[in-house]
Amino acid sequence: MRSLLGALLLTSSMAMAGTVEVKGVRVWAGPEYTRAVFDLSGEADYKLFSLEGPDRLVLDIDQGLKLAHALPDGSGAISGLRSGRPEQDKLRIVFDLTSKSRAKSFLLPPAEHYGHRLVVDLYPQDAQAKPQPVLRAPEPEAPGAQRKVIVAIDAGHGGEDPGAVGPGGTHEKIVALAMARALAQRIDREPGMQAVLIRDGDYFIQLEKRFHKAREAKADLFVSIHADAAHAQSANGSSVYVLSARGATNEAARWLAERENRSDLVGGVSLDRGDDTLAAVLLDLSQGASMEASAEAADRVLVALTRVGKTHKKQVERANFVVLRSPDVPSMLIETGFISNPGEEKKLKDPKHQSALADAVLDGIRDYFHSRPPPGTWIAAHAQPRSHVVSRGETLSLIAERHRISVDELRSANAKRDDTVRVGEVLRLPTSS
Repeated sequence: MRSLLGALLLTSSMAMAGTVEVKGVRVWAGPEYTRAVFDLSGEADYKLFSLEGPDRLVLDIDQGLKLAHALPDGSGAISGLRSGRPEQDKLRIVFDLTSKSRAKSFLLPPAEHYGHRLVVDLYPQDAQAKPQPVLRAPEPEAPGAQRKVIVAIDAGHGGEDPGAVGPGGTHEKIVALAMARALAQRIDREPGMQAVLIRDGDYFIQLEKRFHKAREAKADLFVSIHADAAHAQSANGSSVYVLSARGATNEAARWLAERENRSDLVGGVSLDRGDDTLAAVLLDLSQGASMEASAEAADRVLVALTRVGKTHKKQVERANFVVLRSPDVPSMLIETGFISNPGEEKKLKDPKHQSALADAVLDGIRDYFHSRPPPGTWIAAHAQPRSHVVSRGETLSLIAERHRISVDELRSANAKRDDTVRVGEVLRLPTSS
């Protein structure tokens, strides 16, 4: 006899006026939970309950009289899906489970290219309430040992949220993950550095959890990787952004931040959660040093990106991105190119171009940490004096501004009595405290 373990009941506030068509079903498996998404023709009343012997989850959709497509294969906590009709006016979907699971469900209103959706998230029953910890750097084994610098790399979008889609059908989430992995490989090969991938698969993580994961990993820097889109297909070049608590650098930056911040709604986040901490986080940011450090790191990455190709702007831009709101981890968002530009879409898919971009970003990150090594790190103990080779058209003040040091510091480090520089001259760059 089937044993009813419990009822997890959630219904929409409005009754259905007609039948509901299930237009499609998708399953995503992540490291913390498995998600099933049902595309619906309209709002729906539904009931969700668990059965055991074997473990199953049952979804009953009232007035669900049509299933437009075959159900997908199982993944993660779901070993399979099947449908039935216990009553004439009810559609039943049965989830065969790999083990006992705790379910959370919610309805989403239309967003971007999606219509109404029903989301069912399955968490392992024996999992702790706290999210699965991300990779941490090993603690020093002995007094005086140096730790590695930790760089958290966030591949934008994922799962239900494809991000921008290029004219050739390339999804931003796929390009972002490929470049995040390429950058992580390079950082892990760099002496004194270690990478942490916030997302290492095709699944969705809400924006706020992304920077929380970076904090849990005790990251020294958070880098979010994206591929931009614009109304004009001619737009091109990479960009680097940092958080602004006051407003965007320009209208395009404001539009981009608003689009990226809609990721939670597109990717699927319950709307009943509170967001009361954001104002306090922004206040902390405005009073702390994180925004200043973010700008310095972003400047160095932007300079390095100019060696790969055109940058969209000559300066780091600012906008109110949710994913950059960590109060104590310097953070930047890199738009690696315009996926909406057919030529750049092709380059962004090319592993050679991805490698060149990853090399450039690493150069900027290395430059930042070697100029401002965190105390107690291997880099702080082993950093070598840095240098700059003077190029045509450069001045001492321009070089000082590029490396975020004063002209006096640069002049003193090179025993200069004036500001004269020569093309090809090698200048020693002081390491600031």
